[in-house]
Amino acid sequence: MIETKDSGLKIGDKVKVTVDRPIGTVHPKHPDIIYPINYGYVEGIIAPDGEEQDCYILGEKEKLSFFEGAIIAIIHRYDDVEEKWVVAKEGSHFSKQDIFEATHFQEQFYHIDIQCE
Repeated sequence: MIETKDSGLKIGDKVKVTVDRPIGTVHPKHPDIIYPINYGYVEGIIAPDGEEQDCYILGEKEKLSFFEGAIIAIIHRYDDVEEKWVVAKEGSHFSKQDIFEATHFQEQFYHIDIQCE
């Protein structure tokens, strides 16, 4: 069982993600980063950076506003205070390599470890 940092949730648990950066959105602070996947946060769960917990959503090709799915992986950043959750439809399977490739557009700037079952 792989647990998330400080939230009590673990891989396999269901969450509802509010998407604030849908596919094609430009990063608010880095205009050279464009989101190739939906990205958002879990309302009410505060991450170590003081903001709501960030999530990448895999397997969805359309721009979303909300998404309900299961945590399938946790991306631990060794050189940052926060971790990113990876969420997909319950029962979906993505390899560590799939997750690495899908999130590389942003995670390439960090030293990371992807934890998944």
